[in-house]
Amino acid sequence: MDDRIEIDDVERLLAEMTLDEKIGQLNLLAAGEGLVTGEQQQTSLAARLAAGQVGAIFGTKSLATARALQERALAGSRLKIPLFFAEDVIHGHRTVFPLNIALACSWDMGLIEATAAHAGAEAASEGLHHVFAPMIDVCRDPRWGRVAEGPGEDPLLASRIAVAATRGFQGADTGAPGRVAACLKHFVAYGAPESGRDYDNVSLSWEDILSIYLPPFRAGIDAGAASVMIAFNALNKVPMHANESLIEGWLRGQAGFDGLVVSDYTGVAELVEHGLGPAPVAVARALHGGVDMDMVGEDYLRELPLLARNGLDAPDAGFSLTADDIAALIDRACRRVLRFKKRLGLLDNPFRGLEGEPKALSRLAGRELARKAAARSAVLLKNDDVLPLNGTAKVALVGPFASDRANMLGTWAVSGRAEDVVPLDRAIEALTGLKPATSWGANIVDEPWLEQRLNVHGVTVMRDPRDMHAQLAEAVAAARAADVIVVAVGEAKEHAGESSSVLSPELPVSQKRLITALAAVEKPMVLVVFAGRPLAIGDIADKADAVIYAWHGGVAGPEGVADLLFGVASPSGRLAVTLPAHPGEAPQSYAREPTGRPDPGRFAKFRTGWLDLPDDRPSFPFGFGLGYGDVAYGQPALSSDQALSSEEVELVVTVTNRGPGEAVETVQLYASDPVARITRPGRWLIDFQQLTLASGESREISFRIRADQFSYPLAPSLEAAEWVRDPGLIRLHVGPNSRDTQTVGLTWLN
Repeated sequence: MDDRIEIDDVERLLAEMTLDEKIGQLNLLAAGEGLVTGEQQQTSLAARLAAGQVGAIFGTKSLATARALQERALAGSRLKIPLFFAEDVIHGHRTVFPLNIALACSWDMGLIEATAAHAGAEAASEGLHHVFAPMIDVCRDPRWGRVAEGPGEDPLLASRIAVAATRGFQGADTGAPGRVAACLKHFVAYGAPESGRDYDNVSLSWEDILSIYLPPFRAGIDAGAASVMIAFNALNKVPMHANESLIEGWLRGQAGFDGLVVSDYTGVAELVEHGLGPAPVAVARALHGGVDMDMVGEDYLRELPLLARNGLDAPDAGFSLTADDIAALIDRACRRVLRFKKRLGLLDNPFRGLEGEPKALSRLAGRELARKAAARSAVLLKNDDVLPLNGTAKVALVGPFASDRANMLGTWAVSGRAEDVVPLDRAIEALTGLKPATSWGANIVDEPWLEQRLNVHGVTVMRDPRDMHAQLAEAVAAARAADVIVVAVGEAKEHAGESSSVLSPELPVSQKRLITALAAVEKPMVLVVFAGRPLAIGDIADKADAVIYAWHGGVAGPEGVADLLFGVASPSGRLAVTLPAHPGEAPQSYAREPTGRPDPGRFAKFRTGWLDLPDDRPSFPFGFGLGYGDVAYGQPALSSDQALSSEEVELVVTVTNRGPGEAVETVQLYASDPVARITRPGRWLIDFQQLTLASGESREISFRIRADQFSYPLAPSLEAAEWVRDPGLIRLHVGPNSRDTQTVGLTWLN
């Protein structure tokens, strides 16, 4: 190994580099012998490596491939500067865990940390150093497909997930064996696009940006996250890939982030389509804005050499930089890349994590964790004394997901394998010894054009060659011969995910027709919904005796559902996002702000609801979920109903499990501020605790209340934002979800 690679001081290494070598470090490419990049020209990755024009690669699929690419890179680098290897590890790697939105419904930070740690270890065993996760985009619109990848609608829950996932991936030392660098994404407000359309732009008040969308990033940064990925969208008219105010100002300045900032896939090139100018202007703006590495587009590689010689004067774009300015920005970005590699241990050992044979990880341990995660993530929404089922019950298992494998993995399961999934029919048979009577019963989609589009994207969506009457007849016959009906419905895995926005987030008509026909049989019916987004199931829930929202549960998703159906596991999931009663309600949140007109108010007609949505329509609010136990809450009490801002107040509530079995309860604490300088949310989550209660056990739960939990921003602009707090009354609401709470009042004296 060249002695120069042992340099401890990144500045010394930077001083030895040529301009071209520095620019090469800013180029992040996809794996493969050929790449289609830039202007759709075929470019050899081998040639780029030989010229020292690559800083990192994503998408390698084996340790051997990564090692071979590292050898090529070192051979082509005069200073022997290594690559790092990255991949999308969204909700697991080889072992696919439930979707992130599903894991969020566990409200179990230990579980989320454990799944991230296992995924990171599997990724590291294949030579990866960096994962593009966790995805922490708060989203309140189920029309947006990528809600599947995120933490739900609440900034506090999302913040705790950001911390847990970052710790799971990175551990105490990002460069340690089995650990990988985490990447917080997508910065910022990517989950709030207009009309739920993916990649679309966002217009928000700065108060909302600061109090809803930025807190998860602050939490992840405080937990030590090593990198951040920039979002595709423009925010308040400024595309994020050129948003210096938020990247260099808030992220690096106010939040103190000192890691690596990477673009999203061709995000720098897309500044041209955003309307910021031709490629040289787009590149200069992205670099000036704080984007250190350019993913796939190679625009930095193509444009920066000339910009560094001549500078940029673009009066029509209102943007100019001298050649010295450009050179200093290249140095800044290259320094950050090198520091990132040093943090990964690669400057000391370019083959860190690439030496020897892949570390054998326990597939069995991973699968057991995945099965536990699937059961903990599923949410029991309704149970009219049907569940858990008796193991001897004769089950009719009906619906398009009764024996499905591929869709169980969900979107963005890059390294998952459908053959590893045990489908629901086999999971039930393995658990009970009884083979359920299985009927397909309904197509996943009705619309031929949508089926064709999904098949183009590689999704297995099969159409039953029989007509609907034959399908329904078979399903009804199976139901009549059974003791209980289990209906497995939902959406295909690519109905949710990137570029998968929908106008109407609900079940297909064919599946609704199936449920209606089965309900007429008048046998106990359990509805299991496998989905990647919150679907409107208000009217459907009426027809079933029990409803489990199972999401896309990953490699062991159906097994986790079987455990819940037959009482091997007790339901403990709580919704991380509101389920709409009707698809037209989107976007919505439990934390919506009050209007000036009381509801229902003095005149019943003049209300904030909809004329065509009945008030008694079933709804499932944020935080909602049932168990098999019977958990009761005592009256909450405060240690004092008045306090100075320098004091802490204790809120205590007793929780009792009156049921015959163990219960996992998530005690949730919300607040509301009835008098403030601006309109505040009707209530917002300020804390929660999860506990396990044995049958008959009571436990006193204590929350510490501090004045700083009630501060909020006044923000005419990002730079002029001021966090304030008002003295006076605060209402505290404690209970099992955001709706069913008990309230006490606390007055801050100053």
